[in-house]
Amino acid sequence: MKGVSFFTDETNHRRYVQLDLEEVASIGEHELEVLFDTIIAEARKNDETITLEELGIQLKQEGLI
Repeated sequence: MKGVSFFTDETNHRRYVQLDLEEVASIGEHELEVLFDTIIAEARKNDETITLEELGIQLKQEGLI
């Protein structure tokens, strides 16, 4: 995507993203959402996961549902 640069570490893993704000501002709102969703997903790809059932229990315990 124009205006987006990824930088990698010595083991070729993506570590940083640089955004050209003028370029990024010119893309559509949907494309901007996709860009940020992708960045967040990439950052969280190795996070611990839980099942949907566990999430429901946790949200009930926290009083959110």
